[in-house]
Amino acid sequence: MRLEQRRVRVKGLRFGPVTEVRDGVLQVCREEALAAAADERFASLELDLACPGERVRLIPVKDVVEPRTKLEGGKGYFPGFCAPMGSAGEGVTLVLEGAAVVTCGPVVGFQEGFIDMSGPGADYTPFSGTCNVVLTAVPREGLEPHGYEAALRLAGLKLAEHLASRCAGASPDEVRVYERESLPEACAAHPDLPRVLYLCMSITQGLLHDTYVYGVDLKRSLPTLLHPNEVLDGALVSGNCVSACDKNTTYHHVNDPVVQALYRRHGVDLVFLGVVPTLEDVMLEGKLRAASMNRNLARSLGAQGVVVTEEGYGNPDTDLCLNARELERAGIRVVVIADEAAGTDGASQSLADATPEMDAFVSTGNVNEMIWVPPMERVLGDPKAIAVLSGGSAESLAPDGSMKVELQSVIGSTNEQGFSRLGCEWI
Repeated sequence: MRLEQRRVRVKGLRFGPVTEVRDGVLQVCREEALAAAADERFASLELDLACPGERVRLIPVKDVVEPRTKLEGGKGYFPGFCAPMGSAGEGVTLVLEGAAVVTCGPVVGFQEGFIDMSGPGADYTPFSGTCNVVLTAVPREGLEPHGYEAALRLAGLKLAEHLASRCAGASPDEVRVYERESLPEACAAHPDLPRVLYLCMSITQGLLHDTYVYGVDLKRSLPTLLHPNEVLDGALVSGNCVSACDKNTTYHHVNDPVVQALYRRHGVDLVFLGVVPTLEDVMLEGKLRAASMNRNLARSLGAQGVVVTEEGYGNPDTDLCLNARELERAGIRVVVIADEAAGTDGASQSLADATPEMDAFVSTGNVNEMIWVPPMERVLGDPKAIAVLSGGSAESLAPDGSMKVELQSVIGSTNEQGFSRLGCEWI
């Protein structure tokens, strides 16, 4: 399977009569963009621009989507949503690198977050560094939350695909090729290299805690093997309202750093078997079933090592422990990547569950760490939403517009794929 990404770097934004990229600036036709995102379920739609370094706050944020479209090998993007059903991961894709569509609106309150484009809050989110086209949607009266979430999710995807499609003729700044032979060929070509599988745990708990694979809610499915190209080409879409700090937005999925890191090492010091999007069920039976199937799938593929990333915390911690336990007991070495909820002082138990087999743990930070963020000149959305966001409270918002919050209210601050600005160093 061969995927070619033609990446056009975006360094600035402005509104204009046509949508195009010129000299690194994405010009957006406001009227066409709003038409692309329109939905009868919205009472109103607003479009704004927010660039790195500006004193702008986006709140409450639902999803972040990188503008992409197919140039060859398909039509549109995001199969099952904005493109006919078919396989992602082949052909030629145009990527507007450095740009993002950010959807905002009061979806379900406490499970959303914010993005600061400057100041100390900007240090904790990768999306303070993207040029953001911000879509704020107000639902029509009487629209229930699931209908609003579905409409807002689709609007963000459609707008992202629209922006990229209007720039189809732009000259790329970089061309990346992702190509991997079939698994039998890969294992035969590198018989002495360890075989490594990536298990991508995904929120599938219902109540607006959902992840979509080829347009289908993963909680109605079972763990399945994807070629890494499929993940990097729009097969996975976020539909969840998990706490902002560790939700995998759609942007995270198509730029998954674990997939890219394993791809770079494929044929060098490991054989990259592929990606398994797997469930985080709310019932113990579902957790046990998924962990058992993940173990059997890894064993059938001949995996010798598995990288497991969590999404969310609390209830999913049990899924994380079960996956580590089942794989290790099958003789397969496991490394997990997850964040911690260790209290504001860092002294509490970091996970809601534990198992002795989980002995290789990469932490992406403490979601309860407290930070202070100053007031902004512009707020896109509703600043009072911080009162009901996870990590915020009614006391968080000061009269001058500054806020004292936990990291968990910042979009992507402790992302468990490792896609964040938090890091560590040897002392």
